[in-house]
Amino acid sequence: MVGLVGRWRQFGRWTLAAWGAVLCAGVLQGCASRPGDVGAGEGTAATFTASDEPESRRRARIRLELAANYFERGQTTVALDEVKQALAADPTYPDAFNLRGLIFMRMADFPQADDSFRRAMALRGNDPNIQHNYGWLLCQQQKFAEADAQFARAIANPAYTARGKTLMARGLCQSSAGQFAEAEQSLLKAYEVDAGNPVVGYHLASLLFRRGEHTRAQFYIRRLNNSELSNAETLWLGIKIERAIGDTVAMRQLADQLRKRYPESKEMGAYERGAFND
Repeated sequence: MVGLVGRWRQFGRWTLAAWGAVLCAGVLQGCASRPGDVGAGEGTAATFTASDEPESRRRARIRLELAANYFERGQTTVALDEVKQALAADPTYPDAFNLRGLIFMRMADFPQADDSFRRAMALRGNDPNIQHNYGWLLCQQQKFAEADAQFARAIANPAYTARGKTLMARGLCQSSAGQFAEAEQSLLKAYEVDAGNPVVGYHLASLLFRRGEHTRAQFYIRRLNNSELSNAETLWLGIKIERAIGDTVAMRQLADQLRKRYPESKEMGAYERGAFND
């Protein structure tokens, strides 16, 4: 599976929509569930062994592993076909409905995605990964209050180990809803969990910059631009923040990096035009 660093470099731009691709792919680790896996708070997988797995679930699990791999490679149609075969083998497999929801969300078929996640939750209602995914779907449809409720449920689960991911998604969704104070708190909590996450660092700096908190924004963007994860978008944000603060030396250093590394980028074009309000 491609890691966060690889995804950051691959996609480059971290709009709300672009982040969705990584957000969803990150849960595929849970799609190939072990025999007898249950939702968080409903039991422990350690209770089960391979001999406890029914033949129908075994066949469905193998199909789902294939589907997850195809989905990760961007072969959406093939992945969907494998999921259909997994559900034909075992119509009660919540992970299959979860992945089906992710596939339909990528295809922008929101009604089918909604149906899939609801079916997954009906089968395993306390699974924070499913709640997270359903929350992201609701966010894409601008159903912000409902999305936030799903994120809150996932975060509140004491057995959930991916809170940072959900705090980040919650912050992005709150920002999209115009709830900037709430978004800041969610992103700060996500940063506490994973300070090296470039998506969190970038969006936190961007949010603070928009709110006029330039010195705080400078802290987060400088840390990102001083790492190997900087890109045209982070450099451009850094330029605008340093300009707002009045540090012309730092601003020119970032501009030199932008010109050297991304001479054909839209950010370089904006810098040359002096379009600092874009």
